[in-house]
Amino acid sequence: MKFTRLPYDLVDWQRLDAFEDRTFSQRKAWLDFICETQSGEPVVAQLTDGNETLGFFSGVRIKRMGFSIMGSPFPGWTTPYMGFNLAPGVSRTSAVSALIPFVFRDLKCHHLEIADPFLDREDMVELGFHVRTGQTFRSDLTLPEDELFNRMDSACRRCIRKAAKSGVTVEEADAEGFPAEYYQQLLDVFAKQDLKPTYRQERVEALIKHYHGTGNLLLLRARNADGQSIATGIYPGFNKISFFWGNASFREHQHVRPNETLHWHAMQHWKKRGIESHYWGNGGEYKRKYGGDQVPFMEFRLSRGAATAVARDTAKALYFYGRNVRKHVLALTRSLLAT
Repeated sequence: MKFTRLPYDLVDWQRLDAFEDRTFSQRKAWLDFICETQSGEPVVAQLTDGNETLGFFSGVRIKRMGFSIMGSPFPGWTTPYMGFNLAPGVSRTSAVSALIPFVFRDLKCHHLEIADPFLDREDMVELGFHVRTGQTFRSDLTLPEDELFNRMDSACRRCIRKAAKSGVTVEEADAEGFPAEYYQQLLDVFAKQDLKPTYRQERVEALIKHYHGTGNLLLLRARNADGQSIATGIYPGFNKISFFWGNASFREHQHVRPNETLHWHAMQHWKKRGIESHYWGNGGEYKRKYGGDQVPFMEFRLSRGAATAVARDTAKALYFYGRNVRKHVLALTRSLLAT
């Protein structure tokens, strides 16, 4: 088996999108979204054994601190799963074995990061990968709607009923003006803890610009009884999987429970579209109340040397904490100058 990189403008996207294990975040529009927001270079590679095509790999190559990183995806990209699309019966472990020389020898990368829901932890460890395991929740949208609703805890169900009694309505929103509306509410959410969002409004604008046109990005708005927008949500989906990407609301209106209603509407929407599983993203104990099954979320990483691993962790830390780090450095500098 071996991987060969395909010219990006010659990729047969319709063929790739037809794979049974294809997810929304492997599609061209999502790769373009990542490349714009991360200054990255898209990589699509074909896996072959002789003349037979066995599948494909999708990722984005970025440069950080002088190191070349292959992310499929990389932390901070607001992207859950990427990895492989393989024909039935093709071993994912064998595909990873073929990917390693492709990434490090052919593409001359220093680091590889991959999250694919079908990879086996023990096999990846044997191949030399380090594993980071988190937890997420997954709602089974194949269940009857009544059962899906009843799997939520009683308090969550009461919240949804309260929203309806309070006159809260949910509508699908147009792309025009939505990023600013969503981000204004997101700032209010983070302000509650004296924090700022980990991404800027431009990230939301890029996501909608690239992916909304596919018809697989659900933008929701909740209005109160007076017609005011009080909460918004973003939910991509494709093939068998939908995903909770982001949600925001004004704190002064949270007592009428618009957030629970948004999430329930999103689950109903994707269920009607034939989606089988709704993923809730990393962390967040509050997500348990929606009745999903708790499942592991695993990220696998492999580096060429200890220095690369350190650089990778530094790049991640600067993404999530960069503004705070700079603030503390400036404060320390000022204090030293004052002495």
